[in-house]
Amino acid sequence: MAESETMSIDTSNEAQDDPLQDLSYDKLEELVEATLRSNEILKAETFMFDKYTKRIEPKDLGPSQAAAQGFQQSSISGQDQPTARGNRRRSRSRPSHTDKMQLRAEQKCDIAQREIEEIKEDKSRHEDESEKIVDNHKAEIEEAELRLGEIRKSHYEFDRDIVKGAVNSQTNKVVAEKVSRYFEDKLRGRETLVGKLRLKNSTLKVQKKKLHMQLKQKEEMGEVLNEVDFQQLKIENSQYLEKIEERNQDLLRLKLMATNTLQVLNSYKKKLHTLTLESDRLKQETGSREELLTRIDAETKMVEEERAKAEQINKRYRQQLSDYKVPEVMEYVTEKADLYELNKKVKSWERKVDIAEMALNTHRKTWSKIQMESGQPRAALYA
Repeated sequence: MAESETMSIDTSNEAQDDPLQDLSYDKLEELVEATLRSNEILKAETFMFDKYTKRIEPKDLGPSQAAAQGFQQSSISGQDQPTARGNRRRSRSRPSHTDKMQLRAEQKCDIAQREIEEIKEDKSRHEDESEKIVDNHKAEIEEAELRLGEIRKSHYEFDRDIVKGAVNSQTNKVVAEKVSRYFEDKLRGRETLVGKLRLKNSTLKVQKKKLHMQLKQKEEMGEVLNEVDFQQLKIENSQYLEKIEERNQDLLRLKLMATNTLQVLNSYKKKLHTLTLESDRLKQETGSREELLTRIDAETKMVEEERAKAEQINKRYRQQLSDYKVPEVMEYVTEKADLYELNKKVKSWERKVDIAEMALNTHRKTWSKIQMESGQPRAALYA
């Protein structure tokens, strides 16, 4: 009975002290989502801190980090306590404890930096391993290609020398001596190749031994590059890469400028070609116009001369016209009668000429007939 009373008192006190009772459903949902997100962040930080503590020794940890590690282990071992009342009490008492055991921002940054360095080292190690695997595969592929080429060559030579070249023409069978000689030559060639490879291998071993000795001497003399030198070389390499990138950008910009300049030059060349053609056409037209002008000038001079001559003739005619005197009427009538008489005489003489020509033609025909009858040549008529 006392227990039930104490439990009811506790629940009533918890209900009065619980601030979540006054919140709405949406606010509770937002609070749950925010709590889940913070839990995810805390899980990631805890996982990273766990990896960090596994990589280093406990003596390298600071006091706050060691306490945080102990609190983490205790919280992990204390998760198996079953009662809800204990859980509520632990949830109310945890914030003060975690605030005391919480890492500072500098420590979180150190852990994150160590994790980033570890990830970079793992990445570089995996890249090296991947490059080695790729190189091995490439070497195997190259070796397989070489072997395939040798097999194809051997197959071709065997087909040429044995299958086709060692067949007896009479029996159509392969000669055994040629086969044995072929394999002996092949084995001799293999032995020669093995000897060359052994000699090359011994030479490479000697070179490797020399390089190891040189590396050992450099290590003894302190000339071997350490991690700081490598970091310095990486920084210089990054600087040179930045400069190369800048030069590449400048080169790209200059290429673009050269391309634009070339386009402008091509456009000006096209315009120059068009203007040159236009100039040639104008020169031809100017020449033709000058030739036409010369011809027009010559014609103008000729016309001027003809005009001068015509003016002189016109002037003479005008002088004659001014000097002309009209004859008398009786003189005109007399001249007209004389003209009429002369025309009559001309007509009569023309009729007489026609009659004479007709008589001449008649006499020629008669004469030609007489000559034909007498057998004389016709040409004598005109003698």
